[in-house]
Amino acid sequence: MRDKFYQVMKKSQIILLPLAIILVAGIAYASSGGGEPIDHAKQMKDFGWRILNTAILVFFLYKMAWKKMKAFFVDRREAIKAQMDQSEAAKAEAEQKFKEYSDRLEKATGEITGIADMIKAQGVAEREKIIESAKKSSEKMKEDATARMDQEYKKASKRLRIEAAELSVLMAEDILKKSVKPQDHETMVKDFLERMVRQN
Repeated sequence: MRDKFYQVMKKSQIILLPLAIILVAGIAYASSGGGEPIDHAKQMKDFGWRILNTAILVFFLYKMAWKKMKAFFVDRREAIKAQMDQSEAAKAEAEQKFKEYSDRLEKATGEITGIADMIKAQGVAEREKIIESAKKSSEKMKEDATARMDQEYKKASKRLRIEAAELSVLMAEDILKKSVKPQDHETMVKDFLERMVRQN
């Protein structure tokens, strides 16, 4: 690539140098004028000196400035090439980082989805567990309430029987007091004592 650049510069040098000389000489020749008679020999001599001066000027400019110009363009080209290489490297690195971040994002998204599903499943399991526990607690409470009601019913029934028995005894006593006469009472005591003696 560099050799090609030098070849192009050399070809353009060969073409441009004579053109520049002719152009400068033509301008110098055209600048002479006026209404006086023209001395062609003098003009040709003057034209030759001008061409020689221009050629010497161009030669010195070429010798002094061409290497610097060439070095400038070469350095500039190298700098541009280095910048392009750096840009390509930066682009490749950016693409690599973008790919890494995309992969990480996909992985993180998958993990988040998995965690969300796991939390959801745990929530459902916990809800079922709470519902089951509530059902068991409710059944136990029903059983406890039923047992307490049975106990209370039995206590109340026992109390009522006792009270009914006591009331029956009292009523029987009242009836006996009213209907049993002192002689009947003595007869009953005797019968009772006889029975006791027989049993013993």
